Amino acid sequence: MNDRRKALAAIVVCVLFWGFSFISIKVALRVFPPMTLGAFRFAIAVFFLFIIKKIVIPDEKLGRRDLPGLIAAGITGITLYFFFENTGVSLVTASEASIIVGAIPVLTMAAEWLGGRIAFVRARRGKNPDSAADPRPRISAVRWAGAGVSVAGVWLVAGVSFSVSGSITGYLYMLGAALSWVAYCFLTRPLFARHSRIFIVFWQSVFGLLGFLPFAALEFPRWGSPDAGTILHVVFLGICCSALGYLLYAQSLAVLGAVVSTVFVNLIPVVTGIAGFFILGDRLTPLQWAGAALVIGGVTLAMLEIPTSRGKGKIRT
Repeated sequence: MNDRRKALAAIVVCVLFWGFSFISIKVALRVFPPMTLGAFRFAIAVFFLFIIKKIVIPDEKLGRRDLPGLIAAGITGITLYFFFENTGVSLVTASEASIIVGAIPVLTMAAEWLGGRIAFVRARRGKNPDSAADPRPRISAVRWAGAGVSVAGVWLVAGVSFSVSGSITGYLYMLGAALSWVAYCFLTRPLFARHSRIFIVFWQSVFGLLGFLPFAALEFPRWGSPDAGTILHVVFLGICCSALGYLLYAQSLAVLGAVVSTVFVNLIPVVTGIAGFFILGDRLTPLQWAGAALVIGGVTLAMLEIPTSRGKGKIRT
């Protein structure tokens, strides 16, 4: 199996973990406040990743030059993402939250294009602008269409009524979650040139956990007493959804890139909806099934590689 197929398998398993995670989150939130739950799940993740790190990469060391990138990625992609998402969900409906988070692929593509544009302008203003290569990403129309179709599918899966009912503050929190994830993707990508994925995810989880601790301390008066079932759900969130989920996503990010990886994230509400249908007995309307098909179709479109008129290669973003 080549790297591309391994990365595809990794992101599919990651999406399955994250899709099922909402069932466990729903159970665990009956006992633990949101940020406390985040602290517990990433404490478990750090412990699990530490064991893997000691076995697989015992000699890989943390250097001072790596700290800014690892800290920034851990805080944005773990602490801030869950802070914004958990707070936003409490202020808007789940459908509205899904729509905003579902826009992550489009935001990622816009950030990719904008970053390339800025780099191109800076290169042109250099000492020898004529020799500056064009670093702008060539994102195909098919890939833009795939992202758009997947977002439309998320709207239908969420059962959107196209009405605005939540608070503006809630929408801003959810937008903060989406932007935090986009930032995480771009902050993580340069780290692959110097370190293994296990090393990167371990230290990101450490710094993300440290970011949770002040919030968890403030929530201490609201902590409940978990039963065995709740503990199992938290362990599942820590090992499968946090440790393994972020490792699998890192593999996809390194091989497939930020755009394709984030488009796959739109499969999460589909997995959650189907899991709820079979496990919890939730009902899905024909429109929601159609939305699921649209998301899958959009992801398929985003995966297509077509020849570009600017060169003989294929478009890869």
